[in-house]
Amino acid sequence: MEVTIERLGAATPDARELVAELDQVLGALYEPEQRHGLSIEQVFQPNVRFFVARIGGRAVGCGAVALFDDYAEVKRMYTRDAARGQGVGKALLARLEREARDAAKPMLRLETGTLQAEAIGLYEGCGFRVCGPFGYYAELPPHRIATSLFYEKPL
Repeated sequence: MEVTIERLGAATPDARELVAELDQVLGALYEPEQRHGLSIEQVFQPNVRFFVARIGGRAVGCGAVALFDDYAEVKRMYTRDAARGQGVGKALLARLEREARDAAKPMLRLETGTLQAEAIGLYEGCGFRVCGPFGYYAELPPHRIATSLFYEKPL
């Protein structure tokens, strides 16, 4: 089945469920100080665009892009286990890249955890390269980003 991507303008039940699931997954792997995800309220701020991926009408993943002055940042990327391997992550990432390009951002950046092997593979396979901490992360003490990896991709 085809993956469709829908931009949401407000927190729907699907959005809340997906973000809550992602928080559970990350909460099982990382200490609270090592997690840097946006809350459901934050993904609907004016500088953030939030998307839900669907297969056959069912919500199977989500992702967001935060727009800053000189770059955009991938946030809240998640694919439900049952939908893995069906192109959901690639479809979401392509949509986030398009959104950043349309907003005239020259660079797309992201932070992910060292234990997120599938995410790391997706990002590297889609042309992202390792970089140093940026923006908010660059201001944090080293122990707060000890389990973080940073990537960027010129647009």
